[in-house]
Amino acid sequence: MKYFSLMLLLTAISFSGFTQNKDAILGKWINSTGEAHVEITKKSDKYFGKIVWLKETKDDKGIVKTDLKNPDSNLKTRPILGLEILKDFVFTGSKWTDGTIYDPKSGKTYSCNMTLKDSGQLNMRGYVGISLIGRSEVWKRVK
Repeated sequence: MKYFSLMLLLTAISFSGFTQNKDAILGKWINSTGEAHVEITKKSDKYFGKIVWLKETKDDKGIVKTDLKNPDSNLKTRPILGLEILKDFVFTGSKWTDGTIYDPKSGKTYSCNMTLKDSGQLNMRGYVGISLIGRSEVWKRVK
């Protein structure tokens, strides 16, 4: 019985090494195109992200970029800078799931999962319906 307990303890310790720190995604990330920095924060047990830096804050006419593609006409005038694009993610032990990502370039919202890779990069998977039908991006931490 003593050996069984020791084996059980060692197994539990080894599995805990494979789980990720649920707050490991907190901080600033640069998207795959390098156009924006998104700061991921935590509210209660959920994770959110907003645009905190844009490469170009104004359009070619010198006007501040707004959420023109949003299907809700009441939201079209809100600035892109400061826009919350990641919402309601929960940590499941190995990834952040059940959230959404908003694309201001298209005005569309997608279901999304996030996984932190061993390299420290953040794998984003946006999709409609099931995860197999979607697009992946890799974000890097802002230093």
